[in-house]
Amino acid sequence: MDLDENNLARAVRRMYLFMAVMSIAGVLVLFVWQGWRWGLGFALGAGASWLNFRWLKRSVDSLAEAAAGKRLKNRAAILLGLRYLLLAAAGYAILRFSEMSLTAALVGLFVSAAAVILEILYQLIAYGST
Repeated sequence: MDLDENNLARAVRRMYLFMAVMSIAGVLVLFVWQGWRWGLGFALGAGASWLNFRWLKRSVDSLAEAAAGKRLKNRAAILLGLRYLLLAAAGYAILRFSEMSLTAALVGLFVSAAAVILEILYQLIAYGST
């Protein structure tokens, strides 16, 4: 299997699709099963997970451009450093000022990791025998 730009772009699109499907399904299941606090908590966690995945992708793209000789943008470097600080601040606000479920929010944070695992499984099934 050759790893060209088109294959990588399709893999990233699939991961975004996996995240969307898991997020919607998780919110619906938790809303029905545990109530609005759990559904909202999972939605917030999944949203933060999506945002972190997007930031990581942009950071990797910026670092790849820098390795290719292009100048790293200041904005990318700042976001690279502040990403986790912003997520921690959002987590603190949830704990301190909200009634939504912290457990559901923490579970929602794993949506992007689950999407990556699903993409790995997809690649193994689709290209494993070649």
